[in-house]
Amino acid sequence: MTSRADGGARPRALVVGTGLIGGSIALSLRQRGWHVAGLDADADALAEALDTGVIDQAGDDLEAQIVFIATPAAAVAEEVGRILATPGRRHDTVVTDVSGVKTAIVDAADHPRFIGGHPMAGSEQIGLCGAAPDLFEGAVWVLTPTSATDLDAFDRLQGVVAELGADVLVLTPDDHDRLVAVVSHVPHLVAATLMNAATVGAEQNAALLRLAAGGFRDMTRVAAGHPGIWPDICSENAGPIVEALEALLAELTVMRDRVAGNDRAAIFGVLQRASHARRNLPARIVRPDNLSELRIPVPDRHGVLAEITSLAADGGISIYDIEIAHSAEGPRGVLILVVDTAEAELLRDAIEARGYHCRAEKLS
Repeated sequence: MTSRADGGARPRALVVGTGLIGGSIALSLRQRGWHVAGLDADADALAEALDTGVIDQAGDDLEAQIVFIATPAAAVAEEVGRILATPGRRHDTVVTDVSGVKTAIVDAADHPRFIGGHPMAGSEQIGLCGAAPDLFEGAVWVLTPTSATDLDAFDRLQGVVAELGADVLVLTPDDHDRLVAVVSHVPHLVAATLMNAATVGAEQNAALLRLAAGGFRDMTRVAAGHPGIWPDICSENAGPIVEALEALLAELTVMRDRVAGNDRAAIFGVLQRASHARRNLPARIVRPDNLSELRIPVPDRHGVLAEITSLAADGGISIYDIEIAHSAEGPRGVLILVVDTAEAELLRDAIEARGYHCRAEKLS
């Protein structure tokens, strides 16, 4: 066992798997005063995590009060069993995981001090280089206790997750898998399929990908993520994923028929409902009420983002969410800011005083 520092009386954690999510958990815990040990099947990855200060210690820590398992889904249940059966480990250690599927893992692990978990946060970056201590700030972190769960273990895990800045959402394992299939698994598969279709099209016409602007890039961004986790997810959650894909295919078929039939009213209705729903998605913050959206058409030039966001900083206005919608038709786009409704008018006036047009709309 290698150590960078003496943990002393600091709270102690063990992270199994030091990639993007595991590394971010380790960084966030260390930033909050925890002593963090790490394990990884990849010796080079573990050495990098130690050398870069992501973890304090390479190797197991039998005194860890909490263990985060950040391995591929297929390996989680076996790892849970190994951790909890290790001789000499403290009797009250809480174990959780971060996998995107829950039912199969929770059923297989079947221990009162294992609580399934899934932080709904990530990045298109791959591996430890994308890890960040603030990755979970304002993110939803699902926990899936069962009737057999040790209540003290659950309370302690819930407290640590909240300490990392996440908003805890409690679901049954089945509900988690069904809902996440719709909002995470299917969107990733659709993004990958669309990206591959465009790539094939570009083989016939090289100009195709040169036309890929904001909408296409937004829809396919998640396709840049680590592909290695997805075969396990698709295998472990096949039923809900197939059900959600079939529902999507049915909706696409209806849309195809409306386009073929030039049903303008129906097409407009679908797009209008979707636009309203998209604008009112909950922001990635814990306090989503009383928010307004500012939409500012901006030129695609160096410094424009800093110019506008500095106006918010100068006025002491917090920006809770930010997005840039690029245009395929020339060097411009739309900057979208989400701020407190009480401050929206003040920021809008400051932006328009700089010569920009700005439209404010309260989210409902």
